[in-house]
Amino acid sequence: METSRKLAKYDRLYDQIKQYIQTTEDIWARLATMEAVLHHKMQSFFWTGVYVLIDGDLIVRSYQGPVACQKLRNGGVCWAAINSGDTVIVDNVEEFPGHIACNAASKSEIVIPLRDPEGRIFGCLDVDSDQLGAFDREDEAGLKKILSLLYQSDSVK
Repeated sequence: METSRKLAKYDRLYDQIKQYIQTTEDIWARLATMEAVLHHKMQSFFWTGVYVLIDGDLIVRSYQGPVACQKLRNGGVCWAAINSGDTVIVDNVEEFPGHIACNAASKSEIVIPLRDPEGRIFGCLDVDSDQLGAFDREDEAGLKKILSLLYQSDSVK
């Protein structure tokens, strides 16, 4: 089976990010680097960031794009991913019950729960697009592959 152009691009970004993050095992530095590369290399990514669970709240940790909501009240796409433990893809955020609009230009969204090495969810990767229907299962697969670099320690120099 031939790899799609989108998955091939994610594979190239995976290799690029793997090189960038070799100098540290710090997951926050790694996530910030992933966000920057993804945000600037994927044309449909309008906002790319990480929210983390702190004392039961989802607080923005780092991001690329316009100013974000600092704290997400319960509800919305990020909380749906945190509560379900699964990726949530929304083609039209206006049709998502309880959507939290941090920026009116956001039209579609993908959120992937972040897990520690023991499998506990500690936050989420949140990507918004200013285009409807920008994300699909190929984005999920590509982003999950890149996120797998968070805890790889064999390449640290």
